[in-house]
Amino acid sequence: MGLKLGGIDEAGRGPVVGPMVIGAVVVDEENVPELAKLGVRDSKKLSPGRREMLFDRIVDLLDDYVLLELWPEEIDGRTCTLNEFEVKNFIRALNSLKVKPDVLYIDAADVKEERFGEEVSRGLDFTPRIIAEHKADDRFIPVSAASILAKVTRDRLVEALKEEYGEIGSGYPSDPRTRAFLERYYREHGEFPPIARKTWGTLKKIKEAVEGKAQNGMGQLTLEMFTGRSR
Repeated sequence: MGLKLGGIDEAGRGPVVGPMVIGAVVVDEENVPELAKLGVRDSKKLSPGRREMLFDRIVDLLDDYVLLELWPEEIDGRTCTLNEFEVKNFIRALNSLKVKPDVLYIDAADVKEERFGEEVSRGLDFTPRIIAEHKADDRFIPVSAASILAKVTRDRLVEALKEEYGEIGSGYPSDPRTRAFLERYYREHGEFPPIARKTWGTLKKIKEAVEGKAQNGMGQLTLEMFTGRSR
């Protein structure tokens, strides 16, 4: 048996709908070549089907792993920046591991990679050698494995939400299906669903757009009432 290598990454930091998922893994260095043979790499470079297929095969090669789901209520309730929130929950996930890594690779969210690694290090209940870098999910196989587990878990959770809410798209603000879902829900309920992140600026814009349309409609109706005109 060799050194235990850890990797940690998140999926779903940016979406306006659904959870963020943090994946932390520990793999013996002797099994890293096996992960490489499977084609484990940055989850963003793999199709959803390929990620799903890899999930169980990755788990079989790990010594330990943790998947932490962070839902909108918790994300919105934070009293810190999103980076600080991520550090806090990276620490939470890593300290939950039963097998502790000797070396830990971190996908750094901070513009200063080393600072991000140091902040995580300060909260750990073990003392690994830490390597924190941008795009670590594309450079270090343990982080790639963590990225895949986190992404597949989030995708599964989003699919479960679709069964309850209908088409919600990917959950990202740039997705027209997600924006259409949020706009429709707000029009029908006068509020956004509990699966939406209320602190995201996207919701403010959608709310203003929906209420603006409603006010314009009332204004047109009032004009027609006073002028006796109708379309």
